[in-house]
Amino acid sequence: MSSLLPTLAAAAFYFAAMVYQGLCLAGRRRPNTALLVAPGIVALISHCIALLIQLILPTTLSLDFFDASSLIAAVTIFLMLLGCVRMPLHTLLILIYPLGAITALLAEFVPAGTVQPIDITPGILTHVLLSIIAYGLLTLAVFQSLLLLVQDRQLKNKHPSGLIRSFPPLQTMESLLFGFLWAGWAVLSLSLISGWLFLEDMFAQHLVHKTILSCLAWILFGVLLWGRNRLGWRGHTAIRWTLAGFCLLMLAYFGSKLVREFILHV
Repeated sequence: MSSLLPTLAAAAFYFAAMVYQGLCLAGRRRPNTALLVAPGIVALISHCIALLIQLILPTTLSLDFFDASSLIAAVTIFLMLLGCVRMPLHTLLILIYPLGAITALLAEFVPAGTVQPIDITPGILTHVLLSIIAYGLLTLAVFQSLLLLVQDRQLKNKHPSGLIRSFPPLQTMESLLFGFLWAGWAVLSLSLISGWLFLEDMFAQHLVHKTILSCLAWILFGVLLWGRNRLGWRGHTAIRWTLAGFCLLMLAYFGSKLVREFILHV
């Protein structure tokens, strides 16, 4: 079965929802929640069907650079839509939807590099799932921090745009950011623990860079959360630490995959 049709359907619905939200923001009117979320749900279902076709082999899991990007984007969108039920997160969708569309198209049309399939065992699947959820939550934290940065600067300049007018209050935006950070850090902790338990050697030659950088990112996020709790860190300090931790985490996973699959071919 080909993944082409569900991929194109996912991209089309993602882009349609993004364009609708963009037009509403440009016109300074609040988008209809159903018209904003429903296409995203249809797109996500199509996206997941495409991923199942691309990733699942008879006894192994194929997770190359672009497939992994697409999977993380799908999980991020799922968490985003789930959060929209109870939290004011709809503004983030204008950043998340194009991420889903682009990664789905890249996974479909860009040839994969050299990748070793992953054996499907309960322990390995647990580690992979926890890692993907952690990346998804921390991706939301990064996008939230970027919106918070834009909001803070425009409020200080006293020239809020139509986009900023649709944001929740600044305090709510910060609370959402640290909610994502706490959840992402907790799941990342479980991911690292599962790696120690289920991987044969986390410091093997092909894993050592990923392990070290992931641990450094975990420490950095932990320090940020401690600083928030003990020292009241917020605003630009929180944003800089969030971006730094996320860069380390993405370098740990995607940097190593990029080198191994497209440069070293191992």
